Amino acid sequence: MRLEFEGKHYIYGHHLTVPISPLIPDYEKSAVGADGGYDNENLIIHGDNLYALKSLLPKYAGRVKCIYIDPPYNTGNEGWKYNDRVNSPTHRAWFQEEVGRDDLERHDKWLCMMWPRLLLLRELLSDDGAIFISIDDNEVNHLWMLMDEIFGEENFVANIVWRKKAGGGQDSEYLAREHEYIVMFRKSEKFRVVLRSVATDPGDFKKTKNGRKCKFIKLEKWGSGALRTDRPTLFYPIMDPDGYDFFPQAPSGAEGRWRKQPETLDDDHIHWEKRRGRWTPLEVVYLDESPTSKKIKDRTIYYDVATTTDAANEQKSIFGKKMLDNSKPSALIRRLVRLVAREDELVLDSFAGSGTTAHAVLALNKTDGGNRRFILVECMNYADDITAERVRRVVCGVPNAKDDALKEGLGGSFTYYTLGEPLNNSKMLSGESLPSYRDMAVCMYHTATGQAIDPASVDISGEKPFYQDRERDFWLFYKPDLEWLKGSDSTFSERLAERVAQLSENAVVFASHKYMPQRYLSEMGITFCQIPFAEPV
Repeated sequence: MRLEFEGKHYIYGHHLTVPISPLIPDYEKSAVGADGGYDNENLIIHGDNLYALKSLLPKYAGRVKCIYIDPPYNTGNEGWKYNDRVNSPTHRAWFQEEVGRDDLERHDKWLCMMWPRLLLLRELLSDDGAIFISIDDNEVNHLWMLMDEIFGEENFVANIVWRKKAGGGQDSEYLAREHEYIVMFRKSEKFRVVLRSVATDPGDFKKTKNGRKCKFIKLEKWGSGALRTDRPTLFYPIMDPDGYDFFPQAPSGAEGRWRKQPETLDDDHIHWEKRRGRWTPLEVVYLDESPTSKKIKDRTIYYDVATTTDAANEQKSIFGKKMLDNSKPSALIRRLVRLVAREDELVLDSFAGSGTTAHAVLALNKTDGGNRRFILVECMNYADDITAERVRRVVCGVPNAKDDALKEGLGGSFTYYTLGEPLNNSKMLSGESLPSYRDMAVCMYHTATGQAIDPASVDISGEKPFYQDRERDFWLFYKPDLEWLKGSDSTFSERLAERVAQLSENAVVFASHKYMPQRYLSEMGITFCQIPFAEPV
């Protein structure tokens, strides 16, 4: 069943018309890591999330494993405005108008706002990824139908019920409302949920190493068969913390043997303790690697994860006071991220608010030793003072925090970005706004293929393909110089075509204009795309 709403016809393909904007780093507002550098994979972007999401596509299309968003609930009390510039009388009348509770078109406006953003989020999501959306009774039914249409009803995973507060809620008309929803969809059937490891005897795994629950077992064999002569191949040296070779010793004091072969041991699986003046190596058995542990699925009712009171207390702990209403507790976001993103994957939040998602990702990394990255987008003016500032503080440490990890600092770093001038065709043709060679190459590649490439992988020499995939070589003849672009040097000439054909069997060429028919170029294995009007190939 298709969801119909006012204005849908005009915003159906609106995401395709949104221009790409370069991301401009602001290092003064960024957070430096322990190595003194900035993490260009952890991003906080200040700007309209519609434009930011479109601008992320050239590099991140299909790369985001987990998306969490907390959009306006459309209660009529949030003061949000419809800000998308859509060329229709309906949307022009809505533009910059605050959406109040008595607005008879507030559901239509909310759906028109969400539609293009969800389409772009789907493009950014990896085939094995999933998206979570926080919502309440006001729009949950509309959201569900919207997600069915955009993601496909076959990709629905769960509607999680989160108990957001205990008690209160007496402002509700009939029943005290204590819960909200978190709607979860996958990108495709390739998605696999990350199951939790639970010990059959949880009391065994009381230790923690590398952020993982574990237990320690003596590495030297004891009891019968503990002598070197019993298993000579298990008598070999291990370097102790002082740098000396350490050999196993039997309980009797004679030469002993280890319980494990050397190839099964590494630094992560050995723990050293000093006992009676002698180093003792212990085997580290991790809960998530233990054959005695079992994998269990998460449940769809989050009754005791954390509450909005916990979220407010987190803000007070970090800032000294509550900065924003209706933020989510980091424990809740950690729980969601853990279901999808393993230790080295990317998490995106395009309604970043107080920065809880980045806090959750960094805390999760601190706990399990992971290297998850985050991208936050916030359009409001508090993107620096609240969103990014929270992340700066949790990275470096909050001296008065009660939580020891938060007091010490969660580590990590990020780069703060703003959105530059859009890559606008009319401005480019007038020379008013000309992107760099690298930015143009990344943009043209994505426009032509729908795929993302790392800007760092772009060859900017102009003397060879700027990028090669398994099937084609991609060439760009361009300079950010209007006079050069207008001149004959920018023309894709027969001479250049012959050079490309010598180096590439199957080439896609971007240039401002050409003097040869495509039929002639096709015989040379060349597909020509005019910039800035590159077409999909």
